[in-house]
Amino acid sequence: MRPKKELEEIIDQIASSQSPVGMDAVYVHALILDKLQAIENRLTQLEGKLQTSVSNDNSNKG
Repeated sequence: MRPKKELEEIIDQIASSQSPVGMDAVYVHALILDKLQAIENRLTQLEGKLQTSVSNDNSNKG
């Protein structure tokens, strides 16, 4: 886990003095969902490349 000092920039972006928990929960959730979508897209691309690689390897063995 990264130390709090390394996360200060993100903490400053999501902090909210108007929120009882000290952060903008909707914005934080949006950031998390956006990052998860990016990870999912990258994973889908990698899976596609892996399938292509496996298919090419199998056709070369035949």
